[in-house]
Amino acid sequence: MTSSDVWDEAAAARYDAELGEMSSPEVLAATVRFLAGLAGSGRALEFAIGTGRIGIPLLRAGVPVAGIELSAPMVTQLRRKVSADELPVTIGDMATTRVEGEFALVYLVFNTIGNLRTQAEQVECFRNAARHLAPGGRFVIELWVPQIRRFPPGQAGVPFEVSERHTGLDTYDLTTQQGTSHHYTREADGSIRYSATNFRYIWPPECDLMAQLAGLEFEARYADWDRSAFTADSPSHVSVWRKPG
Repeated sequence: MTSSDVWDEAAAARYDAELGEMSSPEVLAATVRFLAGLAGSGRALEFAIGTGRIGIPLLRAGVPVAGIELSAPMVTQLRRKVSADELPVTIGDMATTRVEGEFALVYLVFNTIGNLRTQAEQVECFRNAARHLAPGGRFVIELWVPQIRRFPPGQAGVPFEVSERHTGLDTYDLTTQQGTSHHYTREADGSIRYSATNFRYIWPPECDLMAQLAGLEFEARYADWDRSAFTADSPSHVSVWRKPG
């Protein structure tokens, strides 16, 4: 039984419309270029493929793609864009679900490994990636860096977006690395819809230890898909680990 929240039909139906800049041509092009370069002539497996924001453009770029996704309604949205023959998806959690074959690339984007809310499950996610990789294959994650230093004493939350349509803030439990993203969204009729998603945040060195436990070797860490340098001020990272050949 996974600890992840599961996107229901209502959340899946509005997911694409609320992606904002994450669905921009610039973001998609940089992400696909990075992943396609690592996949080469091999196959790619996306953990938590969702509605296909990255998987479908990567497929269109010539990389055979398969996916694992916990939410059946999210896959229903994906199926409106691409068939199961073109892009097969297995329903299940990314820590334990197994699909057939070996892959040159396994990837997990948009902070999604945090959906697994225990350290043990996150370690198993790395191990599951390793199980799917061919020797020499890579595991890639895109993950934000916890902005703990933005907390003054006594503050309970940190805003990550404040706009006319949407206000979002994160609250943290610093003793357990548990957090909740709170979303207040203005609907077309002027009403406010509240939603929340839960996560466990992970520091970059903790990711490296999880990879080591899974038998993967650290290869590179960047600030973004453009391979810009990762620094102490980077708000997120794109990290690559390799399965020994």
